[in-house]
Amino acid sequence: MPIINYVEFNGKEHAVDVAEGVSLMQGAMDNMIEGIIAECGGCGVCCTCHCMIDPQWAETAGAATKDESELLEILDTREENSRLSCQVRVTAAMDGMVVRLPESQY
Repeated sequence: MPIINYVEFNGKEHAVDVAEGVSLMQGAMDNMIEGIIAECGGCGVCCTCHCMIDPQWAETAGAATKDESELLEILDTREENSRLSCQVRVTAAMDGMVVRLPESQY
């Protein structure tokens, strides 16, 4: 299983195994990592699973869809590398990926 490195806004790191095909959101929730609220349960409609993909991993994670990008526009904390973690499915190529979590979700 790929290891995903979740980094809380305060710098606390969590390196966890996440199965391929599982969303970054579900990987965080399964490992009880704070900073992913996921109010909509992963339907991609609430922005409470906002994360920032480390720039070196942005291409591997892929680009946000038009709908996802439009939804992210409502966030004051949006960054160039922002994604909804429910929309990013883990692949073997993501082993070692760094995912940062915003302070606004604590």
